[in-house]
Amino acid sequence: MAEKNIYTVVVADDEDELREAVCTMTPWEALGFHLVGNASNGLDALELVERLEPDLLLTDIRMPFISGLELARQVREIRPAMHIAFLSGYDDFEYAKQAIQYNIISYMLKPLTMDGLAAELKVIHEKIDQRYASLRRFDDNQGDRAAFLIPLVLERYDAMPGGREAALREQAAACGVLRGTDDRSVLVVLTAALPDGSACEPGLVHLVDQLANKYLRHFTFSSSGRVVAVLLGNPSDFEEYLHILADEICQLTERALGKRVLVGVSRAVTVFGELNSAYRQSLEALHAAADSEGGVSFTADTRKGGGLCERALEIIEQRYMDENLSLASLSAMLNVSPNHLSACIKKTAGETFINILIRRRMEKAQQLLLTTNLQVQEIARRCGYTDQHYFSYCFKKYSGTSPGALRRQKGVQGGTAHEEVTA
Repeated sequence: MAEKNIYTVVVADDEDELREAVCTMTPWEALGFHLVGNASNGLDALELVERLEPDLLLTDIRMPFISGLELARQVREIRPAMHIAFLSGYDDFEYAKQAIQYNIISYMLKPLTMDGLAAELKVIHEKIDQRYASLRRFDDNQGDRAAFLIPLVLERYDAMPGGREAALREQAAACGVLRGTDDRSVLVVLTAALPDGSACEPGLVHLVDQLANKYLRHFTFSSSGRVVAVLLGNPSDFEEYLHILADEICQLTERALGKRVLVGVSRAVTVFGELNSAYRQSLEALHAAADSEGGVSFTADTRKGGGLCERALEIIEQRYMDENLSLASLSAMLNVSPNHLSACIKKTAGETFINILIRRRMEKAQQLLLTTNLQVQEIARRCGYTDQHYFSYCFKKYSGTSPGALRRQKGVQGGTAHEEVTA
């Protein structure tokens, strides 16, 4: 009998009794899972995902501070290859369907018996197995697009007159690369390779092809032992999906093929005559990716050098009071992927982005509580929290006491309105 693959899982639910029952009564190992953590709210669940990088998140859809839907959206930014299963009430079904784009693998309705949960986890395990197995299969089907695109990518064109570019666009439309000669999609070249320089197996070509198919129009081929993908789309498509695709290639290659892979990504170009230049950019980024924590480098990254974590910490210090500051928004400021930035911060600073941000906010909150007469609600706002319950929860978790209790211990008089919310 073949040995069962073991997948790690984090459970998140704000109903303490239910969460405890799921964690302690589920035969995780027998079902092919290993429970690595649990959380009572979306905030703690997100921190666990960033720190533990599980294969599966089993979460309620309605939780304090960060809903299951928002949790799924943020998880997609840092762990796009991770699977999510919702466990929630019937009334949330329509709500949950909005999250279909976030790798939702299952939706389970409460109340759910332990036998029912075990049966669904068995199905989830089979789905993950099948997904990884499908990514290892290879189906070579190049077609006419290969004859058109591969020479443009691999061969240098020193001069590309306007008439030549117009002819290329006609060829691209004729072989299905473009949707017509008026299709103004921009192009990006992504290159993947093994760190030791050995040739990539055919299964990796298929894996990149299948993942790219989820997000962008593309053409994938192998050259000199590397996997090369020409990606097409609108600028907004690349802004939303490109870093997710690159991170997912790295994460799934390691999980499905058991190998680490590096990914280099070019800048976008607007004409086919610049594809070779974009390819050479992707190779330069690929070289830089060897020193990257997440295994991914974009062309813009290559000029950043060291100090990425230091710049991230500086921005956190400057903008911790911004309620919209997140790993995704911070990575956009630094022009790197959220997964890459998360890995860099963890290695350099020794803790997650979320923990660093909360600590800075709580340090400021303590200062304001002890040195001013501001109401707790105003202090929460100045520390980046519009929800006072959320602020009080974070403060008590960090300080071991509530904001009002801290003031009373130190004999500080504060505003009375909205001063205390029980966490």
